[in-house]
Amino acid sequence: MYTFCERTAKAGIKNVCIHKGLFPAFAEEAQPHLAAHASVGDVGKAAKDWPQLNFVIYHSGYRHLGGPPANGMDEWQRSGRLSWLSDLAEIPEKYGVTNVYGDLGAIFAWTVIAQPVLAAAMMGTLIKGLGADHVIWGTDSVWTGSPQWQIEAMRRLEIPDDMQKQYRFAPLGPADGPVKNAILGENGLRKAELGRPDRFTAMKEAYEQGGPSRSNLRYGYMHKPARPQTAMSGQRGNDACRGQTRAAVDQHDRPSSDARRRAPEIL
Repeated sequence: MYTFCERTAKAGIKNVCIHKGLFPAFAEEAQPHLAAHASVGDVGKAAKDWPQLNFVIYHSGYRHLGGPPANGMDEWQRSGRLSWLSDLAEIPEKYGVTNVYGDLGAIFAWTVIAQPVLAAAMMGTLIKGLGADHVIWGTDSVWTGSPQWQIEAMRRLEIPDDMQKQYRFAPLGPADGPVKNAILGENGLRKAELGRPDRFTAMKEAYEQGGPSRSNLRYGYMHKPARPQTAMSGQRGNDACRGQTRAAVDQHDRPSSDARRRAPEIL
């Protein structure tokens, strides 16, 4: 891993994303030699030795996803910890570093609906240990469909009052407050050095400045009746058709000789 870090730093790359966690107990029983690689035990030292790199840990190292859903909640209720997510959150204080970030991909989606208390525990633990500015939004929506429902869930989620008091967690705050805005986009923009506002924020601001008035723009096609078909073809056919049409119109407009004879004279 250190060879990789050395080459990454030399190339001027700042952000290193590492897959950790998603290694439940049954996986460790089957392949115990992989547990050390799946855990976050090597992240703290690497972060301290390579301060010029930012270590973004996918899934925040949470190990229980993929196993029985009750395992994570059971561990939390028993010990107030979540393997290996709690270990990740303790790295800044333990190693004195500020370059470790936790990603929410998959772990938020798989807990916020079925186990919202567990999702709140995850958020409280990560924010308390890493800081709200070091939690990166992720959805893994390739597995769960459009991420809009996850965004809405994050906007609505709050850590229960009793959990805040017991574990000294700060509240997540309003739907559009600084904590949730940071997690949902601002932290990632800052790490990617994309600046702010991004293109969609600028579009939204332009829309709001324009006010609620209608533009009356319409897009699409106008339906026109199809021209009558004729057996004739080519320019001669078209000319003949137009000629016949004019003749019919003239005949219609001109009264017949019988009609002229029957018409009364006007004195």
